[in-house]
Amino acid sequence: MSSKPFLHTHPYEPFLFPEATKLIVGTLPPPRFTTGEFKPEDVDFCYGSCNGMLWPILDRIFNLGLKYETTAEAVEQRKTFLLEQRIGVCDIVHSAEREKIDASDLGMQNVVLRDLLGYLKEYPNIETLLFTGGNSKNGPEYFFRRLLKEHNLKLKVISNEVPRIHELELPLTPSSLSVRAPSRTIKTVSLTAPSGAANRAVGSLSLYKQLKSKNPEFNTVDFRVIQYRSFFER
Repeated sequence: MSSKPFLHTHPYEPFLFPEATKLIVGTLPPPRFTTGEFKPEDVDFCYGSCNGMLWPILDRIFNLGLKYETTAEAVEQRKTFLLEQRIGVCDIVHSAEREKIDASDLGMQNVVLRDLLGYLKEYPNIETLLFTGGNSKNGPEYFFRRLLKEHNLKLKVISNEVPRIHELELPLTPSSLSVRAPSRTIKTVSLTAPSGAANRAVGSLSLYKQLKSKNPEFNTVDFRVIQYRSFFER
């Protein structure tokens, strides 16, 4: 008799507010965030895993002096930063089933997506989506494309270099066959994932190899700091 799959539900509501101009979009935090079994250096908030790199990267870019611990203060530090920089967070996955309880995107089955397009219409100041990963299967860009396909929408390629950049023309009203509907342009940026699993992909990039050859101390986190800086700074 097979065991029942683990239902991996997202533990956090989207962090959205009217002034947000950018939106960080990932998939799901590790399963321990769903079950509440935190490690001492986890933060009980979006991207709070002690194994993740997003907050350490932003910490370096903005000199935030963040705490890495399961405390209310650590959560408030991150919320304050996001509000000040007008950055929201809305991971695209609501829930998924897992045969193996781990954090891999590929391990997600029977995925239920959030209505990200609905949130974009609800918060009209959002101009940029920052995907924490690319178009590989079950990544945030992959799922976003799935949502777009359901609404007969497509991404337009702006740059195919890493990080890949696209644009979406999001209709403001229901489409009409006779009249071109007014739309709003939203940019999407598929950042190199802030996880250890992406380090091999970073190591294969020609730009990373060039920078590493100039400075042997240069590492994959340094590379992400450079990449993320231009998209997160206002």
